Amino acid sequence: MRAEEQLDAVKAWLLALQDRICAGLEVIDGGQFVEDTWQRDAGGGGRTRVMEGGAVIEKGGVNFSHVYGNAMPASATAHRPELAGRRFNAMGVSLVIHPRNPYAPTSHANVRFFIAEAEGQEPIWWFGGGFDLTPYYPFDEDIVHWHQTAKAACDPFGEQVYANYKRWCDDYFFLKHRGETRGVGGLFFDDLNAGGFEQCFALTQSIGEAYIQAYAPILAKRKDTPFGEREKDFQLYRRGRYVEFNLVFDRGTLFGLQTGGRTESILMSLPPLVTWKYNYTPEAGSAEARLTDYLKPRDWLI
Repeated sequence: MRAEEQLDAVKAWLLALQDRICAGLEVIDGGQFVEDTWQRDAGGGGRTRVMEGGAVIEKGGVNFSHVYGNAMPASATAHRPELAGRRFNAMGVSLVIHPRNPYAPTSHANVRFFIAEAEGQEPIWWFGGGFDLTPYYPFDEDIVHWHQTAKAACDPFGEQVYANYKRWCDDYFFLKHRGETRGVGGLFFDDLNAGGFEQCFALTQSIGEAYIQAYAPILAKRKDTPFGEREKDFQLYRRGRYVEFNLVFDRGTLFGLQTGGRTESILMSLPPLVTWKYNYTPEAGSAEARLTDYLKPRDWLI
């Protein structure tokens, strides 16, 4: 398959994936995502879909973007000098869902494809992505379901795929300055090109399609759990960790800003409301203190 055909195949799937995820979430919320299409002067554009103030989703975004250019920015090739001077295409679907109910976890997913070409040379390409879960009041059964679904998506591609991508997720979504994971993990992979395009694309598709299977049952189960001001305050406090990670460590955020992506779409991942409290310590033995035990890597399937 030629590079142009690969791009067309991936783009068609990504757009359809965005449609399916939005439709699944709209069934649970009862509202609709608002669509905003955009173009960038340097080449490419996207289709941003955002829901704010929904009955279930306080703020959520499911974005498709496809940006391209004649040369990679110098800031984006510092660690990949082989990409310098190549024309590139980068496309993906990225989403973050912040539910209204503190008992319903925040979720994130991303699947992406990158290809860089130069005359007379083989293209450099790879896939990346994954999904992860960030609960505030965690339930073991939800987390086990999340990881079972992740494992099922990976198993057809090798017995070690889930274990490797689960470990990569635990390592990647780690707030070094806090000494804790962002949530309870899931899958993360990047630079995937071993085995050829068809194999890598199939694995990426399996993981991308598994997100809504993993998240929809959890969101539907927890969306109506009674909560009060205490739980909401804790949710807003913990959302601060989400913001810290996205602005300090997240590769997608940094790449988007470095390559002249649309700032509004890149930063739609941030929650609508958040608080930071100085030196906050939850009461010993409380439901809030219980979260600390979850913010470390664990095998959820034993």
